[in-house]
Amino acid sequence: MNAHVSQGSWPVLVLNADFRPLSYYPLSLWSWQDAIKAVFLDRVNIVAHYDQAVRSPTLEMQLPSVVSLKSFVKPTTHPAFTRFNVFLRDRFACQYCGSPEDLTFDHIIPRSKGGQTTWENVVAACSPCNLRKGNLTPAQARMFPRQSAFAPTVHQLHRNGRLFPPNYLHDSWLDYLYWDTELDP
Repeated sequence: MNAHVSQGSWPVLVLNADFRPLSYYPLSLWSWQDAIKAVFLDRVNIVAHYDQAVRSPTLEMQLPSVVSLKSFVKPTTHPAFTRFNVFLRDRFACQYCGSPEDLTFDHIIPRSKGGQTTWENVVAACSPCNLRKGNLTPAQARMFPRQSAFAPTVHQLHRNGRLFPPNYLHDSWLDYLYWDTELDP
């Protein structure tokens, strides 16, 4: 379960052992069932609860709203080259016209002209711009990306992810999200 959860489904924010979210976008969430299973397997600590409880004939337990892993998971230093991460790097906007609609990705130098499928040659593009550019180089199409394509760091992707908060944020999560952002004076 990730960023698109409804309020009635009781999602659980998952923090690393250092109390940072495992991921910002998509936000690291588990179902309440997975969180309870992890509690019984002694893999997590419960940090905060919902007012809601689950009951069995012999046990009543408040649903966790925030859990932290007992073992630290070392964050990756090099993000995976995926379509989603390209969109996140480019802030879910076409790099030619800025539209957030109907995104795909474009090879800046087309593959037929020797371009490779790498961070440095792929940008987010809306379908109309991608079709218009077609199999041309930026100079031939007179279409240039708004920013140079680059291999982002995990920190850059997290920073961009914070710009797109999920549809639902429980109050108990707020102390653990965005804690490393600069405070207003």
